Amino acid sequence: MESKCTIISTGMKSSEPLAVDLTDEPPSISEALSESHYFIPQPVTRFSNTSRIPLSSRSLSFMQEFFPGATPSDWANWQWQIRNSIITLENIGRIIHLNEDETSAIMQHAGGVPLRITPYYASLLSRDNPSQAIRKSVIPVMGEYISSPCEAEDPLSEDEQSPVSGLVHRYPDRVLFLTTGFCSTYCRYCTRSRMVGNNNRFRGSISQWHNAIAYIENTPAVRDVLISGGDPLTLPDSQLEYLLGSIARIPHVEMIRLGTKVPVVLPQRITPKLIRILKRFRPLWMSIHFTHPDELTPETAAACNLLADAGIPMGSQTVLLKGINDDVNILKSLYHGLLRIRVRPYYLYQCDPILGSSHFRTSVAKGLEMIEGLRGHTTGYAIPQYVIDAPGGGGKIPLLPNYFQGYDNGDIVLRNYEHKMFRYPDSLPAGL
Repeated sequence: MESKCTIISTGMKSSEPLAVDLTDEPPSISEALSESHYFIPQPVTRFSNTSRIPLSSRSLSFMQEFFPGATPSDWANWQWQIRNSIITLENIGRIIHLNEDETSAIMQHAGGVPLRITPYYASLLSRDNPSQAIRKSVIPVMGEYISSPCEAEDPLSEDEQSPVSGLVHRYPDRVLFLTTGFCSTYCRYCTRSRMVGNNNRFRGSISQWHNAIAYIENTPAVRDVLISGGDPLTLPDSQLEYLLGSIARIPHVEMIRLGTKVPVVLPQRITPKLIRILKRFRPLWMSIHFTHPDELTPETAAACNLLADAGIPMGSQTVLLKGINDDVNILKSLYHGLLRIRVRPYYLYQCDPILGSSHFRTSVAKGLEMIEGLRGHTTGYAIPQYVIDAPGGGGKIPLLPNYFQGYDNGDIVLRNYEHKMFRYPDSLPAGL
């Protein structure tokens, strides 16, 4: 069931090295205040904006080697982490030994997802092993410049299902609210690579939010709002509080979800002040993007436990990636670790066919193999739903191994995880 798509060159090459685009920054508080007629004044709070995330020995050693002028207080500050993110060939080359493929890809970068990695997440990268799973997920390679006819810039047709800028309305009762084009760390397989980063395709603003909020207010069928981006947790506290409050006040909105990778790549963002804000808007759920068990560090565990202690239910969303996590034991280790920090495995996504993603995509058969290897071999709480987000805007479609074997003399024939056959009586009693 391997893809039959023919590989062709995209021609996305440039002789210029990766440059810093100063527009690739999270929305600033000054931008928010410039449109203050949409802003609600925020009360003064005694809650600290200082992280309570521990400084692990690994982080401390990394900080002392590569950021010798920084203090533990600097490292614990999420704004410091963003300001000091690794965004150039020179900087990443100081931290890891780049191979020729990685170097060429960074040098030839043009227009797509930029290089950006927080110092914290960079501390998890293998210095000498380019095959390390999380290194492959954030360091560019030349495979990004290869595409196939089955790939697309917007494979899920989000732009076609956007009634107002920054809002996707695909399902009858829920909408996707895109807040920003910024992430603190960019995944190379991002389904919104067309609009995130420094390509200026999407830059959220308060006025744009206002139009999206008005659409939700005028669409009573919408009961569920998923706030995503980019990453909404890179927004300043005041903007995030304003957005959550504006949506929560809409009578027919029953729940709000936040889609984020911040607890994984920037756990220092989970501050007491942020927790206070999030606790105000219940029911609020959080979907966190985890990739590999290497991400389950003391810092990330602390961030997730703080969120859980605040009463925020969390689910994980993992993209199945070739050579990164397409192994049952890797996924089982990830999911067991997530349950220990109170994060419920939710979705296992088949990688979307974005441009330049062929080196990340597995076969669908491989995804079914992952579910088969989990079902019956671990607790049901550790088994996500394997889905394909259908190209063309069809939405998420679940896939399962073939446990249902058919009918026989009024019975359903079922196969279990041990490949044993069982019958279940499916005929109704007479007269019913």
